[in-house]
Amino acid sequence: MSDQTEQNHHPESLSALTVGALGVVFGDIGTSPLYALKESFVGHHPLTVDHAHVFGVLSLIFWTMTLVVTVKYVFMILRADNKGEGGSLALLALLGRKLGESRWSPLIAMLGLIAAALFYGDAIITPAISVLSAVEGLTIVNEGLADWVLPISVGILVGLFAIQSRGTAAMGKLFGPIMIIYFLALAVMGLAGIARAPEVLWALSPHFALEFFLIDPALAFLALGSVVLAVTGAEALYADMGHFGRKAIMISWLYIAFPCLLINYLGQSALLIENPGAAANPFFLLAPEWARLPLVALATMATIIASQAVISGAYSVSRQAVQLGFLPRLRIVHTSAKAAGQIYVPVINWGLLVMVIMLVIGFKNSSNLAAAYGIAVTGTMFITACMLGVLTFTVWKWHPLLAGAVTLLFLIIDGLYFASNVTKIPDGGWFPLLVAGVVFTMLTTWATGRRLMHARLQEGALPTDIFLKSIARAGRVPGTAVFLSANADGIPIGLLHNLKHNHILHERVVFLTMRTESVPHVSQEKRREVEELGEGFYRIVLRYGFMDEVDIPAELLLEERAGGPFTPMDTSYFLSRQTLIASRRPGMAIWREKLFAGMVRNAESAMESFKLPTNRVIELGSQIEI
Repeated sequence: MSDQTEQNHHPESLSALTVGALGVVFGDIGTSPLYALKESFVGHHPLTVDHAHVFGVLSLIFWTMTLVVTVKYVFMILRADNKGEGGSLALLALLGRKLGESRWSPLIAMLGLIAAALFYGDAIITPAISVLSAVEGLTIVNEGLADWVLPISVGILVGLFAIQSRGTAAMGKLFGPIMIIYFLALAVMGLAGIARAPEVLWALSPHFALEFFLIDPALAFLALGSVVLAVTGAEALYADMGHFGRKAIMISWLYIAFPCLLINYLGQSALLIENPGAAANPFFLLAPEWARLPLVALATMATIIASQAVISGAYSVSRQAVQLGFLPRLRIVHTSAKAAGQIYVPVINWGLLVMVIMLVIGFKNSSNLAAAYGIAVTGTMFITACMLGVLTFTVWKWHPLLAGAVTLLFLIIDGLYFASNVTKIPDGGWFPLLVAGVVFTMLTTWATGRRLMHARLQEGALPTDIFLKSIARAGRVPGTAVFLSANADGIPIGLLHNLKHNHILHERVVFLTMRTESVPHVSQEKRREVEELGEGFYRIVLRYGFMDEVDIPAELLLEERAGGPFTPMDTSYFLSRQTLIASRRPGMAIWREKLFAGMVRNAESAMESFKLPTNRVIELGSQIEI
């Protein structure tokens, strides 16, 4: 949704978008108070609960939220929309379109893919740590419930992933109001805490953060690994921009989320100054005893919403990756007839569930998970800072001094946080890196494999003019044959195989190629390109955005320039199915060729992905060495 689109919204629409953004965009960062401050004092690198350390950590949290979330993401990154869409792959497509083939291109592509890969690691840890940290509040209510924390957490997570196929439309209507109540509860709790020790307000001064580093630089550096937990979910502001628009996200953050979060952190810090023993769980101990059980229920609902947001994000990233040619075709189910963005990807859903359950059972509590949490987030933030630098220099064309200063500032901030989180690798930080490594390997293997496969197919391609001359006098059968081809030149291999084995040539033959553009959506006016080749042959190129839904029969029904209208019962679709054979020809390592061949075998069929009628599809197979 671009700014122009937002301007057309009525105030009521903007209000609805703002409430919706609270539920989806800020679910992750909104649940950070459950564990961020606690981990600084009782985590793997515990700090002494005294005035200097409490003020130092609180000052770091405030200025991190201000500089990283408010300045970097809200005021800067949200301006880098790709026709209204955001996220690392959308930014990659935007930069690729703006820069073309330049010396920056390979580096930008690599950074964008790494950021996308890191997102999957984050998508696994977020539901696990969010739900666990909320359910652990039961132990504050009653210590005897400690043994029930894991079973209840697993049950909630299984239920959450099990209902994904039904869509989020109905749940989405509840998300915003629940999060409004949750954020108001954060503020009320925080104000009650501030009243106990009002001097905590002085901690907002940056000199307390600097003093923290001067007193104990080593522990202050390690503390950054816990402090950054306060801004986990910042990437969601950018990734979800296409659903809610920049204006709604800015209003939600500046006027509701940021103030309520800050007040709660101030309240928790005031509690620690008054009662250092509350460091065991300052979030729940901040509430009066009678309110703790309802608070556990409210916090659990908020963490479910936070988890829902990151799960939906994983679906969207996966669809973008498929459309941009980094993943094989996946089964994508649309769960809403009105909202195109509401999708369900079964293989991603169940894969995430298995990994999340393994994490919960393996790490057992939120403190252990916090040791694994953060490295994927900070890695993505650092990459975004690098891409922001490219934007300011080459796309926005800021003055070099300003662009350099801004880029350097965020590279230093994000670099420090990433370096601090690197120390978590032995304690669990290896897990999101392992996940990201596997995903990155799959993304690059698929992209490289497709390029090699198309090159091999082109080796045996027959020029169009030579082919047309050779079949000029061939007999024809009634009807239309549509041959899908990855290349918009030459003759599709499927047609040559069909002629060779079936000796059939239809009256009208269409070579159909699909192109995914580096924009989210392509308008109907620019969707179809038709070329008449002669002898009843036509070439059609369909252009889609990386967020568009592909429906070939529906597109052909709108096209009459290729020899007249397409009658569904007279149109047959021919697909080529290649069996790949790994070989020692120059290209990829043997193990990557075998991986690519396996991905091809397990990809969803083109018939289902392109919505082709099952009774009008003919598949022709061939073998290719890569």
